[in-house]
Amino acid sequence: MVNQLEEKKKSGLKSKFRWFIQRQESSIILATVIYMAVVTCVNPVFISSGNLFNVLKTMGYTLITVVGMSFILITGGLDLSVGSVLALGGVITGMACKAGIPVVFAILLGMLTGVLIGFINGSIIVKAGIPPLIVTLGMQYVARGLVSVLTQGVPIYPLPEGLMKIDQLKILHIPMVVIVALAIAAIGHIALAHAPFGRAIYALGGNEEAARISGINTRRTKLMVYVITSTLAALAGIFMSARLGSAEAAAGTGYELTVICGAIIGGISTFGGMGSIIGATIGAFFMEVLTNSLTLMRISVYWQNLVVGVILVLAVLLDQYKRNIILKNSTKVKD
Repeated sequence: MVNQLEEKKKSGLKSKFRWFIQRQESSIILATVIYMAVVTCVNPVFISSGNLFNVLKTMGYTLITVVGMSFILITGGLDLSVGSVLALGGVITGMACKAGIPVVFAILLGMLTGVLIGFINGSIIVKAGIPPLIVTLGMQYVARGLVSVLTQGVPIYPLPEGLMKIDQLKILHIPMVVIVALAIAAIGHIALAHAPFGRAIYALGGNEEAARISGINTRRTKLMVYVITSTLAALAGIFMSARLGSAEAAAGTGYELTVICGAIIGGISTFGGMGSIIGATIGAFFMEVLTNSLTLMRISVYWQNLVVGVILVLAVLLDQYKRNIILKNSTKVKD
């Protein structure tokens, strides 16, 4: 009897381990755990509560936009304008506050800026048929140019206490930006995994023509994912301005690389049709762990950029490798 119970426990553990390994997110989870263990051995300060708190808080600013970027990548698209939109959202909010507009309405104006830019991006991509890479690259320069014109390169400060309190608010000692980011990730996961909108996103990334024939409004779905992503980028910019106490013209520089890298490392396919918000969340966490650990180990920022670039290329190569395996398996099944 005892032997049977032990065998059941062992088989149960084996099945759970097999389930975990087969999960799409298992690779990034294992990589993150192993990397954190190695860094802790090199510098024990990394695992301190204060440092991990900083990692989580910084991750919040990235995760907010990673959710939207995941939607876009799964549809087979791309958005290179999120860094500039982040800066513009913060600047518009800051200028509105300086003009005496109440903080709540100033925040809404900043987010509406994101809605407008996302609508322009999506409309051009859908109606003109121009590749997302070209459209969003152009919008990156347009939004950054607007930031430069509005600020003349001078930070907008001081911002009102009401806005800065957004960053200082905590619930159960958890910063508001982390709570908002995790809430957005949770909503994104539910929408992607269980809602018709999520099924439309996957279908669009898998085969756009087949999705259209099956009755999915592909044009509306495309438009919506770009609007959502730009709005979330503007929200991240508002949080960042609240953290800094000023709206910086240079905010969000290189932000798009961090967001895209986090999503891809988390298992979002660059070819569309594959990925999960859970994986993207872990990918965003890994990116902040990587940046934080390299800084703690006093690695030059130039080397940090090199490391991030190499990891991004490796993630894309792994994505291609997985895709080839899936195609081979599907071909065998058909044969």
